[in-house]
Amino acid sequence: MDYTSPIEAALKVKRWPKDTIAAGRRHTVGLKSDGTVTAVGDNKYGQCDVSGWRDMVAVAAGDWHTVGLKSDGTVTIVGNNRYGQCNVNGWRDIVATAAGYLHTVGLKSDGTVAAVGWDKHDQCDVSGWRGIVAIAAGSNHTIGLKSDGTVAAVGWNKHDQCNVSGWRDIVAVAAGCAHTLGLKSDGTVVAVGDNEYGQCDVNGWRGIQLPGN
Repeated sequence: MDYTSPIEAALKVKRWPKDTIAAGRRHTVGLKSDGTVTAVGDNKYGQCDVSGWRDMVAVAAGDWHTVGLKSDGTVTIVGNNRYGQCNVNGWRDIVATAAGYLHTVGLKSDGTVAAVGWDKHDQCDVSGWRGIVAIAAGSNHTIGLKSDGTVAAVGWNKHDQCNVSGWRDIVAVAAGCAHTLGLKSDGTVVAVGDNEYGQCDVNGWRGIQLPGN
């Protein structure tokens, strides 16, 4: 009988897009069961102009742009494009997306990652990443979960939000404005980054639900 460890099972689940709602700075996005998308809120940059979208399987939202992943692995974006964060016409074979303040990240089916947009802090320097199974984007940093349970990070590191090199047995990642979270296979959570409001005080957390459970 083939044996799949808990960490392998969780990582396998993370390969597939599931983000059906997303929140930007002042707008909200929802993916409907028929593959269309609805959005409300601030539309100064056209970030809510999604009425024509079809065949979507996941959505993401940056501060002022909205990302839609289509069933054919291509990506559609509307909203602020000042730094090229909407320039994804050439993307193919995408299985998940993430959006930061002014950048957009796409995970490809082969475990590589693409990124476009504002790169002042090198948050788009992901071309060398391999074996990635999940991604997350903070305001100015990008996180990649690797198939071996370790984590890669690039971008703004003023608050040590990219100091994840020692993390092991991670099955899911998330990123806030300037902090990073990792869910471990034992249901505990690790966090690094800005802790001004106690947002990294997760040492006592236990029994956090694993992906796919």
